[in-house]
Amino acid sequence: MGYCYTRDSGLFALADGMGGHPEGEVASQMSLQTLAAQFQQEARPTLKDPKRFLSEGILAGHHQLLRYAVERALLDTPRTTLVACLLQGREAWWAHCGDSRLYLVRGGRLVARTRDHSFVQTLIDQGEITEQEAIGHPRSNLLTGCLGMDVLPPIAQYRIDKLELGDVILSCTDGLWAYFNETELAKIVDSLTAAEACRLLVEQARERAEGAGDNIAVAILKASKLPSSHAPQ
Repeated sequence: MGYCYTRDSGLFALADGMGGHPEGEVASQMSLQTLAAQFQQEARPTLKDPKRFLSEGILAGHHQLLRYAVERALLDTPRTTLVACLLQGREAWWAHCGDSRLYLVRGGRLVARTRDHSFVQTLIDQGEITEQEAIGHPRSNLLTGCLGMDVLPPIAQYRIDKLELGDVILSCTDGLWAYFNETELAKIVDSLTAAEACRLLVEQARERAEGAGDNIAVAILKASKLPSSHAPQ
């Protein structure tokens, strides 16, 4: 996970290398570095087309992984999830591929979140199981989208036109969100500082996993100050 910024724009992203494929840690690092390098090249000091930037930046990481596998004659391509959020002025854009999530909490309530590219999410969307039945599903680790996959990965995007004071943006891997319901997550991140919420969520996820949990990455942004105009700040 990491971030980079200019005076008027900020990019925050995290990635989760996939088990069952080679060099997951390389995949996650490479995808983030590729996205950050593109941000540093294009943000002058803002991005003219954030939606295009996120789509092209994530795809650039995907193609970088394919080249890496070919150059090293790997039998399989390293793979990773990725979720990224871009802030300019009072606007926010985010994009993701895989099952690392982003949540937007306002007034202690969840108002938006990413939808996983996963087998279980497909079952939910088709009405075959409920959100509650998805918890602990035996095939919850099967993804339908990730960087490094054999075909062009799906990239989902969302935009918030006007962030409000007190809004919270939470990004995390499945090693964290799998142990909380959405109401609980929203309450925790709204009632605590970003640092306090991160510490509490990680501690509780580890306790609930009882030694069987996955890697955890989490980033929380709280809107404690907002621009007074539409000019980027």
